[in-house]
Amino acid sequence: MPARVLTPAASTIHPLRSAHRAVTLLLVLALFSACLVTAPASADVSLNNMFGDHMVLQQGIRNRVWGKADPGETVAVSIADQSHTATAGADGSWEVLLDAISEYGGPHTLTVKGKNELSFNDVLIGEVWVCSGQSNMQWSVDQANDADLEKATAAFPQIRLISVPQVGVQEPQWNFNGSWSVCSPDNVGSFSAVGFFFGRQLHQTLGVPVGLIDNAWGGSACEAWIERGRLAADERFKPLLDRWAKTEADIPKMVENFKVQLEKWKVAAEQAKAEKKPVPRQPRNPEGLLSGNSRPGNIYCGVLSPSIGYGIKGAIWYQGESNASRAMQYRDLFPFMIESWRDEWKLGDFPFYWVQLADFRDEKPGPADSDWAELREAQTLTMDKLPNTGEAVIIDIGEGKDIHPKNKQDVAKRLARWALAETYKRPGIVCRSPRYKAMEKQGSKIVLSFDNVDPKAAGWRPFDVREPVGFTIAAADQKFVVASARFLPDGRIEVWSDAVADPVAVRYAWADNPVCNMYSAAGLPLTPFRTDDFPAITAGNH
Repeated sequence: MPARVLTPAASTIHPLRSAHRAVTLLLVLALFSACLVTAPASADVSLNNMFGDHMVLQQGIRNRVWGKADPGETVAVSIADQSHTATAGADGSWEVLLDAISEYGGPHTLTVKGKNELSFNDVLIGEVWVCSGQSNMQWSVDQANDADLEKATAAFPQIRLISVPQVGVQEPQWNFNGSWSVCSPDNVGSFSAVGFFFGRQLHQTLGVPVGLIDNAWGGSACEAWIERGRLAADERFKPLLDRWAKTEADIPKMVENFKVQLEKWKVAAEQAKAEKKPVPRQPRNPEGLLSGNSRPGNIYCGVLSPSIGYGIKGAIWYQGESNASRAMQYRDLFPFMIESWRDEWKLGDFPFYWVQLADFRDEKPGPADSDWAELREAQTLTMDKLPNTGEAVIIDIGEGKDIHPKNKQDVAKRLARWALAETYKRPGIVCRSPRYKAMEKQGSKIVLSFDNVDPKAAGWRPFDVREPVGFTIAAADQKFVVASARFLPDGRIEVWSDAVADPVAVRYAWADNPVCNMYSAAGLPLTPFRTDDFPAITAGNH
């Protein structure tokens, strides 16, 4: 059959029919656009990711449950024998407060109903703790001592784990990527070592479920964990924020300079490779400062904000290294951060226990100035400023060559002592390290007295040698020398040096990595201290 040849009349749509179709299409598009404008977007009920299968709800408090729905939508939340309703606000947000559940255990199912229904299974009622700070809290079980043995025995179905990713932003985030998991040999390796060992000790001692929230960020500065507006409202932190405001304003100029330096580095790197020499370090893009872990408010918005309000018993904290050069400022900043968390969580003065900085860098048996010693002092003084706080002293278990000591088990035990003794009131558990109380000058000697030492029980147990080691002494010239020391029958310690005839001050373990050996009979190390108020080397650093 010959191919059909289309004439112009046969191959063209009739002009009137074409116009009719165009008008119809325009009407349909207009109607569809109107629907998009006038009809509210419909969304399923959703919850923050703190809520999910295997979660632990804090025993004995009114747990907050929150999420999103359509504006005006009624949401019902039920668990065990209770049910509560809420109406989503104009922005779709809703929340309810569950009645306190006093019985530990489970499993329970948490059901949330709106236009859709969600069910979260295997929910336990137990003790929930936030595990926070920088890299020594982030350091995983895989990186700790005896990781193979620890993982092999980590089958704890009533310990639940969740980690919050590291996101640095200036706008508070509503949610995060993460979910609860049941602690097992297969997943515990990547979790915070201090957090897990702490939680395991609580679980084994109390016999109740434990939930652990790991939100640590290595290298983070304390100010990044605080809401920026709150910092700005306090004149004490104006120099800190002024410095950051200048840095932020200079970023565009810094980026341009970075681009120039990067091109120079590429040439130098190629030349080094050709000559088989070490490649120079690549310059860093300064834009990273904007999303980094030091910018004020960044971690608060990106990491802390999504979990604030979830029911907890308390927090453990291991941080300070990044603030050591500003130790005197930390005296205000650290307690300010704790207070801000307590205000945000709306759970009162919940327990907050931290780890004092460990020994680090080269040992210096003689007297030395030390910003790390000043930071330790700032941490210790926080106990005097805020209730329901405690410090785990670890001046004996650091590593001079490694800022990340592998012995995380003993760190966690000393934190757990605070929780078990002070929070859970378990009898017979000692948590407080000996701490300097007062001094008395007696001729050419100074006699020191201490808290948390029982003289009736031969309260001191020096390590390795019988004599106290780690004391220095100074006259009014503020020049410290190594001191001799001896125990007195009543638990006090007498300190002197033949080189100082008229002493006015004593220091103990006052160095980055001091040589010291003092423990209480209970096995807790003496808290590093100074009796003087001589000018600090970090004074004025912001």
